[in-house]
Amino acid sequence: FAKRFLHPSIVAPYDYVFLWDEDLGVDNFTAEAYIDIVKKHGLEISQPGLDATKGHKAYDVSVKRNSGEVHKTDAGGEKCPDVHQRPCSGFVEVMAPVFSRDAWRCVWHMIQNDLVHGWGLDFNFWRCVDDPEEQFGIVDAQYVVHHGVPTLKDQGNGEKQGSRA
Repeated sequence: FAKRFLHPSIVAPYDYVFLWDEDLGVDNFTAEAYIDIVKKHGLEISQPGLDATKGHKAYDVSVKRNSGEVHKTDAGGEKCPDVHQRPCSGFVEVMAPVFSRDAWRCVWHMIQNDLVHGWGLDFNFWRCVDDPEEQFGIVDAQYVVHHGVPTLKDQGNGEKQGSRA
């Protein structure tokens, strides 16, 4: 969808592109407040924090923190022994990224024409900014819930479906 319909020239009038999965809960999210925070902190690629008490999370760095408006790196630990490497800094998940116009132009060129999912693409977003550790951030003050609702891959009752020949 994004490669076909969101060409950089089409979205050029907009300052930001929200490219979100359809299974995000937005009860605690206000786009205007989010954009104000992104501008204040100079973020080129960002995402709202994920509510860890509900829903699904894949990376600890994406989890909402209560220590301020934004955080940019994970605190370390077992999964992040080096906070200067992805996914510990310069990283947002592909489920809820927000791109500046310039960052989107770059990311759009990375997307394959026949891409059916974006898994792994988020590990390369850092290539689209000058300083990933400063221009990436998780906006904690505006957060979402990732419900992890099965969509195209596992439709039905949520259980893994066997492969069909």
